[in-house]
Amino acid sequence: MSVLTAKTGQAIPETSTGRKVKDRIVLVAVYAAFALAVIPLVSVLYKVIGEGIRVISPDFLLKSMNGIGGRDAGGGIYHSLVGTLEQVALASAMSIPIAVLTAVYLVEYGQGKRLARTISFFVDVMTGIPSIVAGLFVLAFWILVLGFEVSGFAGSLALAVLMIPTVVRSAEEMLKLVPNELREASYALGVPRWRTITRVVLPTAFTGIITGIMLAIARVMGETAPLLLTIWVTKVINFNPFSGAQSSLPTYIWEQAADPNQVAVSRAWGAALALIFIIMVLNIGARLLARRTSIR
Repeated sequence: MSVLTAKTGQAIPETSTGRKVKDRIVLVAVYAAFALAVIPLVSVLYKVIGEGIRVISPDFLLKSMNGIGGRDAGGGIYHSLVGTLEQVALASAMSIPIAVLTAVYLVEYGQGKRLARTISFFVDVMTGIPSIVAGLFVLAFWILVLGFEVSGFAGSLALAVLMIPTVVRSAEEMLKLVPNELREASYALGVPRWRTITRVVLPTAFTGIITGIMLAIARVMGETAPLLLTIWVTKVINFNPFSGAQSSLPTYIWEQAADPNQVAVSRAWGAALALIFIIMVLNIGARLLARRTSIR
């Protein structure tokens, strides 16, 4: 197929054979890369679901491991489920406001300022910190120096340290995507900057910010190393995250998987499936919330 040029009237082919071949090669390469990336994910999900579905039951979800040995049948994840939800909730309550306000400062107030460059540098440094370093920091400062006891709150502090840089970077990028025309239109109407940020900028970027928050929560919800140093391991139910050792799903999986007995390993698979399901529910809920509250 060809078209005529306006000046010469000569026929020029719209697409050459070489371009078609290159396009087809690139398309095949993209699909192949996608398949290679999906294979490990599908295999992990297949294994976790296949092994964990055999263990999941009301008793498994509503009972703790108090008095249950590695070889004993029964027991469950209730104490770990309570610990994980409380620890992640506390970490989110501490880290999300700090991270979002930091991102707002970097984008809306810190352009060209030395303080903003310093904050951005330390955020980059925190992004690359191994999770166990966050646990060692809380162990050294909060527990050994200040003298507080091992608790779920100590674990939440470690998780908050890991959440802050992820939320800051994701929120910062979403705020940068807000068109400047919206800000200028608000300023032209005489709206103060702080109200423009809260009424125009943040609602516009809300969906992206929520996605970044959920990514941070999904990351810390599966962390094991910092929790082993700050909450320890317990088999009893502890509803108070501010006093005494508290379990969590990652430490429960680590404890049960380390036991050579097949019964304990099966419980670890069940806990892994429960953890994946919780993260999936949180992500779906966040997406639905973002759709209903974001401006159009």
